[in-house]
Amino acid sequence: MEPHQLSDYLKPRIRTVRDWPQPGVSFRDITTLFNDPEAFRVMIEAFAIQCTQLEVDVIAAIDARGFIIGGALSYQLHKPFALVRKKGKLPYTTVEESYTLEYGSATIEINADACEPGQRVLIVDDLIATGGTLLASVKLFQKIGAEVVGVAAIIDLPELQGSRRLRELGLPVHALCAFNETE
Repeated sequence: MEPHQLSDYLKPRIRTVRDWPQPGVSFRDITTLFNDPEAFRVMIEAFAIQCTQLEVDVIAAIDARGFIIGGALSYQLHKPFALVRKKGKLPYTTVEESYTLEYGSATIEINADACEPGQRVLIVDDLIATGGTLLASVKLFQKIGAEVVGVAAIIDLPELQGSRRLRELGLPVHALCAFNETE
């Protein structure tokens, strides 16, 4: 499926919830894609094609919706799967990175042995907004010597500049569709 066809296929299957979690926000609910077996299959296959082109060694995914995509993709490609979790959720030796949010700060972690130095990692999440969590995730994998070869998400919200910030670091950004605020 061509990228524009893929976007045209997925976007009507994503529920938009207006004024949630606060007034003025349009929440893009991807649980509708997870509930549609054909849409889920199409989405994972599209990510798998991108991974093959990037020669990925490890799939990493961000807590929590990213885990669904990353787990399925890891299974599909027979690749190791690394978790990016909120601080305090991993029981082993971890590496952490703090970052700022619009409303405060957050800290995420990975296991110190999430991958081997030099391995090529693709970081997956459900959505790219401001890019803060993805940028912090990139730093985490770089700290343990991995090469981050790109980031992937179902949705890009380009008005929030996250994908631009990631590209400015030289990272390929793969989003299956994009929404602007008026959609």
